[in-house]
Amino acid sequence: MPSLLNHFRAMARNNAWSNARLLDACAKLSDADFSARRISFFPSLQATLNHILIVDRNYLADMRGTGRPYFDEEILYSTMAELAPAQRETDRQLIAFCDSLGESDLERIVAIDRRDGVDYRETIGDILAHLYVHQIHHRGQAHAMLAGTDVAPPQLDEFFLASDAPQREADLQRLKIGW
Repeated sequence: MPSLLNHFRAMARNNAWSNARLLDACAKLSDADFSARRISFFPSLQATLNHILIVDRNYLADMRGTGRPYFDEEILYSTMAELAPAQRETDRQLIAFCDSLGESDLERIVAIDRRDGVDYRETIGDILAHLYVHQIHHRGQAHAMLAGTDVAPPQLDEFFLASDAPQREADLQRLKIGW
């Protein structure tokens, strides 16, 4: 039976793959369509995808113990051409982080600095579980917003099943996130 650590490593790769598929589709939008006001939790694809990136970077910093780089919701990258490489690099960092962990690291407690005066402490395993759910949640919102454009939303719910291997092989080689 696979370990929880192996599951988190697989999820990091699946996360990068799903992000890449969504970002590739969003790259077909004009800058105006990317930043256009839409109905969802965040008011645009631009804001939603920037939020995903900010949260990824913050939780990675928490787990590494380096301090959060961002605290306020903001637009770090105004275009897909700027945002996509930043998200791909963050996805590679998450994969490398998960690959560096041992089983006991999942129980290591780390501080989360939300600057609200509360002393948040969580295990790395719980943070990773939350991070993946957070990604899926907001990618779903972005997927729905993309459906309101001329660009067809990509399939995002495949996983690393043996039967999916032929479909993902070229993507994984292109993304350099081997299994």
